[in-house]
Amino acid sequence: MADTDLSIRIAGEAGQGVESSGAGFALALARGGLHIFAEFDYHSRIRGGFNYAQIRISEHPLYSHSEPFHLLLALNEDTLRRYGPQTLPGGAVLYDEALQLQPNALPQGGFRLFPVPLTQIAREVGGSELMANTAALAAAAAVIGFELQPMERVIEQNFRRKGEAVVEGNRRVARATYEWTRERYAAAFPWKVTVRPAQRRMVLNGNEAFALGALLGGCRFVAGYPMTPGSPVLEWLAERAARYGLAVMQVEDEIAAACAAIGAGHAGARALVPTSGGGFSLMVEALGLAGMTETPVVFYEAQRPGPSTGMATRTEQGDLLFVLHASQGEFPRIVLAPGTIEQAFEAGWRAFNLAERYQCPVIVLSDHYLATSLRDVSPEELGLQAVTVDRGEWLDDVQLEALPEPYRRYRLTPNGVSPRAVPGHPQAVYSATSDEHDEFGHIEEDAVNRARMHQKRMRKLETACREMRPPTVYGTADAPLTLVGWGSAYGPLRETVDRLLARGRPANMLHFVDLWPMPVEAVSFLLARMGQLVAVESNYRGQLADLIRMSTGWEVSRRLLKYDGRPLSPDWILERLEMAAEG
Repeated sequence: MADTDLSIRIAGEAGQGVESSGAGFALALARGGLHIFAEFDYHSRIRGGFNYAQIRISEHPLYSHSEPFHLLLALNEDTLRRYGPQTLPGGAVLYDEALQLQPNALPQGGFRLFPVPLTQIAREVGGSELMANTAALAAAAAVIGFELQPMERVIEQNFRRKGEAVVEGNRRVARATYEWTRERYAAAFPWKVTVRPAQRRMVLNGNEAFALGALLGGCRFVAGYPMTPGSPVLEWLAERAARYGLAVMQVEDEIAAACAAIGAGHAGARALVPTSGGGFSLMVEALGLAGMTETPVVFYEAQRPGPSTGMATRTEQGDLLFVLHASQGEFPRIVLAPGTIEQAFEAGWRAFNLAERYQCPVIVLSDHYLATSLRDVSPEELGLQAVTVDRGEWLDDVQLEALPEPYRRYRLTPNGVSPRAVPGHPQAVYSATSDEHDEFGHIEEDAVNRARMHQKRMRKLETACREMRPPTVYGTADAPLTLVGWGSAYGPLRETVDRLLARGRPANMLHFVDLWPMPVEAVSFLLARMGQLVAVESNYRGQLADLIRMSTGWEVSRRLLKYDGRPLSPDWILERLEMAAEG
């Protein structure tokens, strides 16, 4: 097979099953031995609006979507007209004959039109017009030359709960549509894929990867109030709560969620709060409570454009500086921003280790793009074998009984971390208050005590900074151009570097996951050896660039910033780089 890079856009109205169809097709392609990256674009409504799922397919690993598409699978007339003209020259638009469009209503361009009797085949062969989506996916498979067997396995998996009759009906519809389309249109479509020997692979989005990492990392308590795009973490863990012994609470509001998790963390459970920016805004007072009481708790904040309700189903990286300074006063917090499925999984368990090791809140920043996009990974690539559980400094029953003096929960220590004890032991009775307190937890307003306790807590950042990871470098060493990004920018930046290198233009990228406390010495060392620095971010001001300047003094003066609610793409980045070069 030639080096294939093929994108298919499945488009329709909200409620037509665009997302589920795209996810099912992506899974079938991965089971056929191909690499996929699926990106979803949808409105925050049940019906109405243009939605699409775009699946990129390759024989090589993919880390980003790409904006052009070769095949449009239009599920209704409006999306046919809207997206048809965007199809690449030489590509094709596949649609249902039942739409009965007039010739002058069809999109025009350098692509072919493939009408298929999807509804008719679904009704006559399967007995239900509801199977038209299955027919559409089978038609797309026929056009690109993808064998039907992997799709049939996904059909069985997806419809098994509805009974064998439904499974068999969808199978018959898929086979009939596949043959009908293959005979008429396959030869006219130049981009082909081939089923390859497939190793065991998983198809995950960022939410699922993070939730799986949290589960394997010992998370035992989850509290949340649903808010897109963070609530799928709550749902994923709730579905598995009984099997794995989790306590999962959907509470009345975000304040209750944060306080419940702090209570669970105080009692010794690894506790998680999944939310989005609007929900996290309501949690900031409770965040301060976790900081003052030195309670380990993990906040998963999946960003979307704001302020207020913003754009519920769009993406942005607008909350970085907010989470760094959320809640009044100064107290330690750790901020991570994974950028890939593998990094999201690792953050799921690593965040709990950091929270308990340094007895402070840890905030994991995701965003809609990472949270909802699908990618295939093997269990080995995901890092299942790397999971470790480090609960930090604990006093067990033997140590507590051997204490020569009353237990001091907030004992002053050189590294700022005081040994914890699970409440309940007679030798571990202490107060935990939101007010300033002494080593025993008793409220204390003495100036000397205030300074000592504040210094003790803040020393944790100095200690934690030693294990914060520097940004990773990808691309050519000593390149004249360095793209700087964080979080979900990883994939688009990596592919941009690859495309520049393919054109003979040396470039590299600097990608941050560990954002706070920033490992200043390591970051400064790298920045001094980079070329021209260009920050690429999904926000208005370049928040990472500001943070770098604030922390290190290095100025990232050139910034490519995108804030329209749509994700960064290598196409967008390259276009802006070329425009800047011409200007």
